[in-house]
Amino acid sequence: MGTASGLRTRRYHALLVVPNPIPARRMVGLVSLDPVLNGTVRIATHEWADGTIAPQGHIFLERFDLVHGLPRWRWRVGETVLERQLAVRHGHSCVAVVHRLLAGPPVELSLEALCAWRDQHGEQHGSIDIDGAIEGAVIANSYRLRGPNWTPDGTWMHGVRHRMEAERGYLATEDLLLAGRFRARLERPGDTLEVTAWAGDLDVEPPPAGTIIDEAMRRNARFDTLGLAADAFIIEGPQGPDVVAGYPWFGAWSRDTMISYEGLFLETGRFDQGRALLKAYAATLNEGMLANTADSGTVGYNTADATLWFVHAIDRHVARTGDTELRHELSPALEQILKAHLEGTRYGIRVDPADGLLWQGAEGEALTWMDARVDGVPVTPRRGKAVEINALWCNALAVLKHELHGKAVASFREAFGGGPWLRDTLDSDAALSNQLRPNQLLAYSLPHSPMDPDPVVLHRIGEALLTPLGLRTLAPGDPDYKPRHAGTLLERDHAYHQGTVWPWLIGPYASAVRKAGGSTAGLFDGLLAHLGEWGLGSVSETCHGDAPHGATGCPFQAWSVAELLRGNRM
Repeated sequence: MGTASGLRTRRYHALLVVPNPIPARRMVGLVSLDPVLNGTVRIATHEWADGTIAPQGHIFLERFDLVHGLPRWRWRVGETVLERQLAVRHGHSCVAVVHRLLAGPPVELSLEALCAWRDQHGEQHGSIDIDGAIEGAVIANSYRLRGPNWTPDGTWMHGVRHRMEAERGYLATEDLLLAGRFRARLERPGDTLEVTAWAGDLDVEPPPAGTIIDEAMRRNARFDTLGLAADAFIIEGPQGPDVVAGYPWFGAWSRDTMISYEGLFLETGRFDQGRALLKAYAATLNEGMLANTADSGTVGYNTADATLWFVHAIDRHVARTGDTELRHELSPALEQILKAHLEGTRYGIRVDPADGLLWQGAEGEALTWMDARVDGVPVTPRRGKAVEINALWCNALAVLKHELHGKAVASFREAFGGGPWLRDTLDSDAALSNQLRPNQLLAYSLPHSPMDPDPVVLHRIGEALLTPLGLRTLAPGDPDYKPRHAGTLLERDHAYHQGTVWPWLIGPYASAVRKAGGSTAGLFDGLLAHLGEWGLGSVSETCHGDAPHGATGCPFQAWSVAELLRGNRM
């Protein structure tokens, strides 16, 4: 991850980032390879603690392109044109970087290897061991660098600054180790200097860097832009296929995985991988629930909707593929889910026998997708009967063909309807229940939704919440509305679901509009344009509530991509 200019603005920007051992636990290794021409012209770009930008290699940048999703830089220094290409080897912790002379006289090119070995969420301050090796070095006994004419160095570069971390209220500087340099003389156009860095078994050398890039180019050429964006989130974990919720800082989250399932797996034809994922997740059920995430280092079950989204994912898989055998195989898991919710499970999740609706909540917990907490207190307290949770519950009862379905649907319509829009959460503060939020869209958009879409209500929702990049989480004008998702972690959490735009909500909105007989022409234009303006080739997690809706949060978010892909291909 990095920038088109070459300036590292985040602690996450590096060439080799290694899952250790799971996606949420990533280690930053090789940070950069800084080109130097003829010993004097430095093409790299760094910012320092005092705000100085030096060197200023970006002034030589002639163009930047994504070619089948792979970045390519071209710099011009007088008559000399130098190109850089890089790719990660699919399925491996390995990055390949090729510098190629495109035009100009012979040049001496060196690449300075700036290194770290630290958690991706931290900063490098301290020593790193370097072991010399033929054509390269082993760093921190954890990853290896390979390339021609290696010369060790060992100088520490103190006070490298990450301006985005400063904006986000985090420590913004770290120290990097100039481990050494690779060198080559490029005599004529077409000559290259190739470097490979990899972790894992350091004695098993990967293919040449140029071969890795060619293989990545051929593989990526099979995908369109959205298909390639989706591909980035699907990984092979220890238990089989899984989904990274977002880059750079998320790992696997069951809610995100199941909301993303239809877009990432079914719209892209990954039926076998999807089948394996559903079976693997079914094997992890505990007390009728999927774990929320293990990103924090411990397994947490604090989610009221992920398991219901899992039922939805199974239903969509069977409907799209005709795989009734999978439905039969997962019947015990589905029965376990149903039994646990009927009898009651963690965090107060239980069916109210009076109306058949699902209640959820526990002190200090935020169990819906609006899960931000500050000092242990939910920012959007939705304890009780939440509208999207019960839409998912009615949907699940239909999938499971349970006798409670009719009662739950009738109760849903009576309890949540009757106003200018659907109530958000029952058995909670009346003012909060009547807030205009997008959660009600699931009551209209799910395949077995409890209500038929109401064009009048959908118009009100769209008028207040719809933006070119998704839907706001709260209507402007509400006393709790926050127009910007920015500042410190505390400030961002207060705004996270209080007006911030979430691109993934475009999918439920589009489904509801289409079910109501409306048109979605032009609905996705803003998000398709967004593919080229933030996380290049992908869709961000969030955007500011107020125009111009600048992107915030994770630059690459799985459910944002998945729901754009699903909605755009309906």
